[in-house]
Amino acid sequence: QVQLVESGGGLVQAGGSLRLSCAASGRTVSSYAMVWFRQAPGKEREFVASISGSGGSTYYADSVKGRFTISRDNAKNTGYLQMNSLKPEDTAVYYCAADASETRYWGQGTQVTVSS
Repeated sequence: QVQLVESGGGLVQAGGSLRLSCAASGRTVSSYAMVWFRQAPGKEREFVASISGSGGSTYYADSVKGRFTISRDNAKNTGYLQMNSLKPEDTAVYYCAADASETRYWGQGTQVTVSS
């Protein structure tokens, strides 16, 4: 079983930056893809970014491309989401997930609020 804990959320002004962390425990996740999702009030959860187990492949939603950077440190069993040039529309609860072969593990989420 894998436990994921996100941290780093908070309140920031538009144009600011935040770095989210996703710490995994219970099992090493170095072979699992890690994925960030977000869910704004009244909206469905949406994909933000993903990174392969090795870190060699990354994918981004068009809405965050060029502003967000996903990364991971397998020695620390931790994934990251660096968010720059934040916009009010980035306001959401951000969730990380780890994809095993047939199971997706979820964190509890961290709130990001961007004020205009």
